Amino acid sequence: MSWNPSVYLAFADERTRPAAELLARVPSEHPARVADLGCGPGNSTELLAQRWPGAKIDGIDSSPQMIETAKKSGVKADFALADIAAWTPGAAYDVIFSNATYQWLPDHRALLPRLTNFVAKGGVFAFQVPNNQYAPSHTLMRDVAAQGPWAEKLADVRGVFVEKAQDYFDILAPHAKSVDLWTSEYLHVLDGEDAVFKWVSGTGLRPYLDALNEEERARFITEYKARLNVAYPRRPDGKTLFAFSRLFAVAAL
Repeated sequence: MSWNPSVYLAFADERTRPAAELLARVPSEHPARVADLGCGPGNSTELLAQRWPGAKIDGIDSSPQMIETAKKSGVKADFALADIAAWTPGAAYDVIFSNATYQWLPDHRALLPRLTNFVAKGGVFAFQVPNNQYAPSHTLMRDVAAQGPWAEKLADVRGVFVEKAQDYFDILAPHAKSVDLWTSEYLHVLDGEDAVFKWVSGTGLRPYLDALNEEERARFITEYKARLNVAYPRRPDGKTLFAFSRLFAVAAL
């Protein structure tokens, strides 16, 4: 899947805020080694470097474009290209942190226990994932994919997937001393025309657009925008309100 760091960072403040709120609940004082899985362009990694300036911090992402941007960010960290599903570090970490990444990966019941194996005893495994797969922004995306002339082509496209909060407790509890889980709903106030489309075009929409040719992509976007503008009407002041739920987990191992 292709990623455009500049499109992603168009909403940098909104995308980084959940990382800051997750980090505030991580109870590690002086970790020696910290991993940021799905580090993207380095915005979340910067928060880790600011909190733990003495730590060895590694940023991992599967996107060459994101890693290239992260390396140019000036963040004090080592950035590397890797598939998190197959990632096997050479040594354990005191903190493994992830902001809005695991929703792109399948089989969380196998993935997350595997990743906790790379956390040192007494360490922390913390992550945040979007929890809005049933919001109009995503249901309309799937509807357009299933109802258009491209339906067969998009039938096997995998979008985001997140388990229920109680399921994450069941997944993490056997591997942790304690598990802290919570959800938050943000009401983002977005400016400009087609604001919600611009948001999802940098994330959830990517797998669908990548699978289409130029003509199909244009038609898909036109239909999807029309439906989004009904679900998320632009207010008279030019603002669009975009409710966005997120799920957080902090497991102390």
